[in-house]
Amino acid sequence: MPAIPASAETETYPAVQELLDLPRSERRDALEALIAAEFRATLLMTDDEELPLDTSYFELGFTSLRITEVKQRLEDLLGRPVSTTLLFNSPTVNQLLDHLGTEVFPQLFAPSA
Repeated sequence: MPAIPASAETETYPAVQELLDLPRSERRDALEALIAAEFRATLLMTDDEELPLDTSYFELGFTSLRITEVKQRLEDLLGRPVSTTLLFNSPTVNQLLDHLGTEVFPQLFAPSA
């Protein structure tokens, strides 16, 4: 997928702009917080409940329908497609974060030139 210029990403998606406004060293933690919040909301968890990042979605109680719901929420939040195949083949929050950081938003996490 070709990279979208930062200005095009942020015009419509304030979550991406918030990430861009942070120092690179803080972006992964911020993205993790955004993603975890969407998973917690989908599972009807409270903000103070811990979401295990290395536990399979299915072990957390997700069904195929719930995974599809969180996929849509993430796409709406980030303005980028999230692969259904990825969600089913790499079913942990950490694996999703790795994918988003390297494949979907590499410009957010790549070292400065």
